[in-house]
Amino acid sequence: MATARLFLLPVCLGDTPVSAVLPADYLSVIKPLRAFFVEDPRSARRFLRKAGFNAPFEEVTFVELNEHTKENDMESLLERQGIDPGTFVRQDIGVLSEAGLPCVADPGAMAVDWAHRIGLQVVPLSGPSSLFMALMASGFNGQDFCFSGYLPAETKERRTRIAEIESKARKTGQTQIFIETPYRSRQMLESLLETCRPDTRLCVACNITLPDERILTRSIAQWKKTPIDINKKNTVFLISA
Repeated sequence: MATARLFLLPVCLGDTPVSAVLPADYLSVIKPLRAFFVEDPRSARRFLRKAGFNAPFEEVTFVELNEHTKENDMESLLERQGIDPGTFVRQDIGVLSEAGLPCVADPGAMAVDWAHRIGLQVVPLSGPSSLFMALMASGFNGQDFCFSGYLPAETKERRTRIAEIESKARKTGQTQIFIETPYRSRQMLESLLETCRPDTRLCVACNITLPDERILTRSIAQWKKTPIDINKKNTVFLISA
């Protein structure tokens, strides 16, 4: 039975000082780690240096874990990357997201599922969550809400899904939360304005924790009169009846 720990390590949501959004003892947790699950080793290295991690990267093992990784295939994943699974699990390991909390709308969840299966202790650290920060600032129902992740990329399918989500918000009073990649944020907002009823309430929260952060709640009718530019910005969308 493995006795090491799997640390879930939040990452800044953008080019924000680490000290502004992560706990003071963050560095003390990551400093001794020499193994990480990451989506992209290059961005992981950049963040670790920014956070004050100063170990030589030649001594660090980065295991790529992304949307192409097959579920429940962690041992094979390690072996394909030239790593002995038996040795790997005898050390503490970190899971790094590209931004925000790992394992939420993020492939890191596969590492956590694997850790539970083999007996690793899972240790989540606190850090910025764009989803909950947007919900906090929206003025919408925080008692009952649903996160739908990414909606379809194709316009017709996206609008159909938006209509379903809006209908659910109206029938249940439940806040509906979803996200989009930065390069499709503008198209998502356009689809929302074209699809939703005029009195539906929409919160648009973009670049949370960054200097140009904007979080605005308006009716669809109001949004049509006063649109904003969210093109290529990390954005969370919330709908309320």
